[in-house]
Amino acid sequence: MPKISHKADALPASAIRKLVPFADAAEAKGIHVFHLNIGAPDIKSPDCALDAVHNLSLHHVSYTHSAGLPSLRRKLVEGYYKKVGIDISQEELIVTIGGSEAIEIAMSVCCDDGDDILIMEPYYTNYNTFCRKLNLHLRTVHTNIRDGFKMPDMSEFEKALTPKTRAVFINNPGNPTGTIYSKETIMEIGKFCLEHDLFLISDEVYREFCYTDEPYFSAMNIPGLEQHVIMVDSVSKRYNLCGARTGMFVSRNKEVMTAAMKYAQARLSPPLIGQKASEGAIDAPQEYFDSVREEYIRRRDYTLKRLNAMEGVFSPVPMGAFYTLAELPIDDSESFAKWLLTSFSINSQTTMVTPAKSFYSNPADGMRQVRIAYVLEVPELEKALDILEEALKQYPGRTLR
Repeated sequence: MPKISHKADALPASAIRKLVPFADAAEAKGIHVFHLNIGAPDIKSPDCALDAVHNLSLHHVSYTHSAGLPSLRRKLVEGYYKKVGIDISQEELIVTIGGSEAIEIAMSVCCDDGDDILIMEPYYTNYNTFCRKLNLHLRTVHTNIRDGFKMPDMSEFEKALTPKTRAVFINNPGNPTGTIYSKETIMEIGKFCLEHDLFLISDEVYREFCYTDEPYFSAMNIPGLEQHVIMVDSVSKRYNLCGARTGMFVSRNKEVMTAAMKYAQARLSPPLIGQKASEGAIDAPQEYFDSVREEYIRRRDYTLKRLNAMEGVFSPVPMGAFYTLAELPIDDSESFAKWLLTSFSINSQTTMVTPAKSFYSNPADGMRQVRIAYVLEVPELEKALDILEEALKQYPGRTLR
């Protein structure tokens, strides 16, 4: 029998999705699973997005332009980015198949085989997956849960720099930490990239979910860094349109955009119907974002209050996105998450969380941490966290003394 490739065999399984078969098996046995493991909120998509799909009159579903529908690109530039203070042209934006494709294209455009990308950890696990696919290396700058994952001194970036470093990657607000980097911090990172002639890839898909009073500052607005910045964006979280698979690749660097277009042409085009939903979503009123922001703050505050009241549990307050990392009194987060699905339930209900081991270059750093996505409404969160609290008391690998 023929063997699969070494690179396919070595590709890491998604920490976020690898436990799904155990959740499926639990649900097949009649156990209700509260999914706090994935960023798929129960928030309603805006009516204007759904109406755009319902009102489609098509004789067939065709390819679109490789860069995306001109009407969508125009509306993104004029109807969205200009409103949030990011001044770009249509030629500086390519519509991608979700933010994921934008990330992979950005890494491909910036780096050759064996090159390095600097990133703060913990990081979204698929960043490492994309690097592995492309034969790149993530070199990490460590941040600590006990100080709220504050960005370390730039000297730590200097230590991580190698002759093969081609880019710095930031995620602001961050997944899995919920950390927001201030304008001053982003400017500091920009200065570092300018000094070392590096690209800055900025994943800004959670831009709308900031819970501070300080205005959000995009890496696209760092003065003097116009030729270095590639912004990754998506409608998935902003309008809760994850299944639309519509992302954005943005740069003012013409050489970067020419190269990115080659990748866009190779995959032909992004999905038509998802683009139509996205185009409609841009008409969502400010009231939609205000209500969603208030709802996430309510969910965050409840989740953090409950977690930090549990014996042996610590979770810093996230100021963005809709995730928090929690340190638990357990021996191994992956074993615990699996045990919740296979061996524990209360009234035929259990809770699913994401082990944090693959969010770190050294899995031991996330051995006792899990990511919790507060994507359910508070009554459901209450049930899910009740289960988690009792599970921590009964788990055989409990480490609290």
